[in-house]
Amino acid sequence: MLGRKTADRPLLTQRPEGEPPAPGPPLLTVVGEHAKLEGKFEIADSIQIECQIGGELTVGGKLVIGEKGVVQANVQTVDAIVMGQYEGNMVASGNVEITATGRVTGNIQTDSLVISKGGFFNGNVIKMQETEAAQRPVYRIDEKRAGQQKPGPA
Repeated sequence: MLGRKTADRPLLTQRPEGEPPAPGPPLLTVVGEHAKLEGKFEIADSIQIECQIGGELTVGGKLVIGEKGVVQANVQTVDAIVMGQYEGNMVASGNVEITATGRVTGNIQTDSLVISKGGFFNGNVIKMQETEAAQRPVYRIDEKRAGQQKPGPA
């Protein structure tokens, strides 16, 4: 505002003592296009790959292979979006999406696979095993229907 001096305004807002910091968005690591990595990687949260990676990847969140990304690895992740190139075996407990620019060669084990028009996939898809908790319950249907009474003696 015009006419106010900056000395009247605090520079930083301090949080009261003992109050925990506000939770932020999940951490997203981005590996740029000029890197080339080989080995075994464990990422606690989400990662976006725009470089070349080979080996093994374990991702605790979402794996995003960008348009410039080239991944030749066995992968375990929650969700995956492939916009670049992927070769290997992938196990995803959530969703896998191959976009129009994505190219996948290998096997994918997941509950949900979406391939956009123009996306390429050469391999096998294996549905995740349903656990007992995920199975639908079976109900027995009695012959007596709601609102109907069995005919009684006349």
